[in-house]
Amino acid sequence: MSFSLQGRTTLIAGASSGIGAGFARAIASAGGRVVLGARRLERTQALASEIGAQAMAVALDVTNEASLIAAFDAAEARFGTVHGVVANAGIGTGGRSTDVPAAALSGVLDTNLLGTYLVAREGARRLIASGSPERGDGRIVLIGSITAQQNGTGDALYAASKAGLAHLGRQFAREWIRQGINVNTLQPGWIPTEINAEWFASERGRADIETLNRRRLLDTDALDPMLLYLLSNASAQVTGATFTIDDGQSL
Repeated sequence: MSFSLQGRTTLIAGASSGIGAGFARAIASAGGRVVLGARRLERTQALASEIGAQAMAVALDVTNEASLIAAFDAAEARFGTVHGVVANAGIGTGGRSTDVPAAALSGVLDTNLLGTYLVAREGARRLIASGSPERGDGRIVLIGSITAQQNGTGDALYAASKAGLAHLGRQFAREWIRQGINVNTLQPGWIPTEINAEWFASERGRADIETLNRRRLLDTDALDPMLLYLLSNASAQVTGATFTIDDGQSL
């Protein structure tokens, strides 16, 4: 079954680096148009130039509703209906729970949970207004984390925010089930990114990798096949699901 995204437009929140940038390339390779949203506009502009005419960059702060509205307006002005939304923006803050400043905690919640809520909601509003209840082509994918189902030290609120995100996906799926919108969540395992590269290169980080069942991190493109499936027509009957893709790291 084809995972082609020909004729479809997807907006990615958090597309300036890491798996978000990889998602953009994968969507374009599948024939889709892609809107690259992030606060670091210079990065998404460079990526859009690399991808070509089927990509555009928009300034996007997921914690600011006005920024979201402007980003969707720009996407629709150029490409028409935004059929898919990938809510990938997220931040973390390391440290023991007794030590992390309150301001840092607020930033994690605002970006990871509230920001995801606002991105998905704006995407759903636009889809419903454009006729998705009749077409059935709305696709929203939330990017979570295996920390949502693990216990550890140093990332308590990040993990809790990702656990909340998985349930938020189910809530949205139920609310929009008759609006032609499928909502699913991807929970990746540990992937080398700009955020964690320094840690995994350290002695303690390398030791952490050795504790994983296959003693390796995920490839940076490990989520791409499932993402393309969930954004495509092939996933018409899949909604409210959470998919863990972690190379067995959480077993």
